[in-house]
Amino acid sequence: MVKRLSVEIEVKVPAPEAWTVYGSLLLAKIAVEELSDQFSKLEVLKGDGSAGTIIQVFCTSGTAERPWYKEVFKVVDEERLVKEAEVVEGGALDQGFSYFGTVLEVKEKEGKKEESIVRGTIVYELKDEAAGTAVSTDGLLNILNLAADYLIKNHHCN
Repeated sequence: MVKRLSVEIEVKVPAPEAWTVYGSLLLAKIAVEELSDQFSKLEVLKGDGSAGTIIQVFCTSGTAERPWYKEVFKVVDEERLVKEAEVVEGGALDQGFSYFGTVLEVKEKEGKKEESIVRGTIVYELKDEAAGTAVSTDGLLNILNLAADYLIKNHHCN
């Protein structure tokens, strides 16, 4: 059975500006750079951040069975500001999951054009429901907040 866990944050920049980070390769680059205790390297195997892009993220030693995972950007919708990615090798797939993906959505905050809401959703399915593998949004929330901090530091007011 497919399950979902979501988390939302407010970002103090307009949605189109927030999308420049959350909807691009820059999000993964920020995560690898800022979370060097968890990630050691990012390689873009194919693509430019659009749908079909494949990235390989290398984990620091001791953080995973296989020291890397590959992720494919399935959807990068510039109009709806939605990005969907799926782990296709390594990572969660080595830890009891038959499916593991994320969905990022950026929306204008209601009544405030200069702010946005970013929702991150983890979509997953376990190989064995009885295995009891724990899923948390803590890591996703941390990455969303790091990107928000990056946006605030680099925000240019018109």
